[in-house]
Amino acid sequence: MSNTIESAQQLAQEGKHIEAIAELDALPSEDQTQVAILYVRAVCLRRLDRRAEALSCLKQILQADPEHIRAYQELGHVHVAGRNAEKAAFGYSQAVARDSALLSSWIPLVQLYRMLGDEANSQFAQRNVDELSALPEELVAARSCLNQGDLDTADQVCRAFMQTHQKHVEGLRILAQIATQAQILDDAEFMLDSAVVFEPDHLGAKFDLASVRLKRQKFAAAHAIAQELIEADPNNDEAKTLLGSARMGVGDIEGALDSFNGLIESQTNLKSAYLLAGHAHKTAGNFAESVTAYQSLYKNVPDFGDAFWSLANTKTYKFTKQEIAHMLDYEQRETTSIVDRVHFCFALGKAFEDKNDFERSFKFYERGNQLNSERARGASPDISKRVQRQIEICTPELFERHAKAGCIAPDPIFVVGLPRAGSTLIEQILASHSQIDGTHELPDIMSLSRRLLGRSVPKAGEEPRYPAVLKDIDPELLKTFGEQYIEDTRVFRGDAPLFIDKMPNNFLHIGLIKLILPNAKIIDARRHPMSCCFSGFKQLFAEGQEFTYGLRQIGEYYREYVRLMDHWDSVLPGSVLRVQHEDVVADLDTQVHRMLEFCGLEFEQSCIEFYKTKRNVRTPSSEQVRQPIYTTALEQWRNYEQQLTPLADALGDDVLKRYPI
Repeated sequence: MSNTIESAQQLAQEGKHIEAIAELDALPSEDQTQVAILYVRAVCLRRLDRRAEALSCLKQILQADPEHIRAYQELGHVHVAGRNAEKAAFGYSQAVARDSALLSSWIPLVQLYRMLGDEANSQFAQRNVDELSALPEELVAARSCLNQGDLDTADQVCRAFMQTHQKHVEGLRILAQIATQAQILDDAEFMLDSAVVFEPDHLGAKFDLASVRLKRQKFAAAHAIAQELIEADPNNDEAKTLLGSARMGVGDIEGALDSFNGLIESQTNLKSAYLLAGHAHKTAGNFAESVTAYQSLYKNVPDFGDAFWSLANTKTYKFTKQEIAHMLDYEQRETTSIVDRVHFCFALGKAFEDKNDFERSFKFYERGNQLNSERARGASPDISKRVQRQIEICTPELFERHAKAGCIAPDPIFVVGLPRAGSTLIEQILASHSQIDGTHELPDIMSLSRRLLGRSVPKAGEEPRYPAVLKDIDPELLKTFGEQYIEDTRVFRGDAPLFIDKMPNNFLHIGLIKLILPNAKIIDARRHPMSCCFSGFKQLFAEGQEFTYGLRQIGEYYREYVRLMDHWDSVLPGSVLRVQHEDVVADLDTQVHRMLEFCGLEFEQSCIEFYKTKRNVRTPSSEQVRQPIYTTALEQWRNYEQQLTPLADALGDDVLKRYPI
């Protein structure tokens, strides 16, 4: 079939469109709906001015693959031929939203936006045309591969170019973007530091550097660069948004709101401004103000699904009939992007759950996850292999061999587990103690594990360096890593001797934690498997939790989590305190005493009255932990029990019958 497609493509390039279609028609009927065939057919039909048939092909492509970039661009071409500027602009805009290096879509957008009276977007499109036109072809190709998720090709093309252009700033920026997508943020920061050294006045490189530092939670450093960018260009709205985010990072909520409100007053960058203002208010516990910001956002940008999901994600907001009707309308519109449709689906799931219409609610949760799964395209790693590697490498002998290594500081209390297992409540309780600082989900342990993993991606059949590298690691390096962790996290702490690191996924790295910080305390936040998994299924995470996109996947992930925690209990007996969420809800006093005793601290009544503690909370549970303990969420999963059979099957009786674990 591939030979036929290549032949048809060649005929199309020669202008022999009827002959190309005839080649495709000769294929078996079951092959006619293949995306590659439909795309070639659509191009030929458009050039034959058979636009209705071309649109039919494109519709089939986008139903099968909602992220097909060239199909969106072809949609723009078809509507240009039909002189429909609005629909043409939509097609091209969807293409560049998925691949910002697509010059052939940016060029027509300049004129189309001008025809539609949208001068701001026309100028934005022109800036992209100018930027891409100035780039070497190799870097445009590398950026396009990067945008389409092909990191290996992007890396190869860009590095080949950089061999003869070692100080090319745009090349360094692309390499940094590749490293960022691969989550090798220290590499990305190094490349951008170099770029700024080579061209100190390059605003794009500075912006990228500040953005990476923001991701690395180096908020003060990001803040300083953002201020430099604004001084250099007072009208740089993206830099103002960056400054607001950096202010949030350093805990300056009022300063962050000043930045976001300034953008709102000037009616610029409204999507980010209203959204981030809402998030800032939510973090600070200003519930009414956060709701007002999210509502203002959808009134200004009615197709922006995240405005509605952010309302749903407060966990306490109840949608009106008008808002539900609005979401149902926009979720069905062809012009609604996949990302916005996902947000609408999760918000509608919450809306119908609040109305006790659980069947309809589940359909939207399921649809949102399915769309997310299609977008992720297998991004979730093989958890079973990762767990098995930890079990094989992290043996009693390993810990005995390095018993006297590592940094002896007792400062960190790691709260691990699965998302939505009650870790935020545990953090809020402990952070209410005078001797413990609450921080948030710190990325430092995961960053250390990536350093041990190395820069290269293992070839097929090749084992990754981490955790295998732990077998022969230099004891001095373990101490250095522990000291580095303590130093790097100091910026998030106050004056208390202990602090909390609440990154849930650190359960995968308890072996590394105990090697570099042998005196660290570890608390495993555990919740009923069905309750925890379903809560994750209906939560739209920003990134990094792709295993939640299917009931079977999340059930299998939970099983592996239990298997690994059993291993840690075996090889590190007494090192992990298991705290059952349902026990905390049923008997708060006993569980508070257990946790404080484990941490070597005296009881304080403030831990019982945790909801009175004033601190910034960034997780989805931020509103819930500002209230006294309540039991209404414990059994919510039972409302969906009929639909959760795949989850129960994936968990299996051995996990379910062990509960409480």
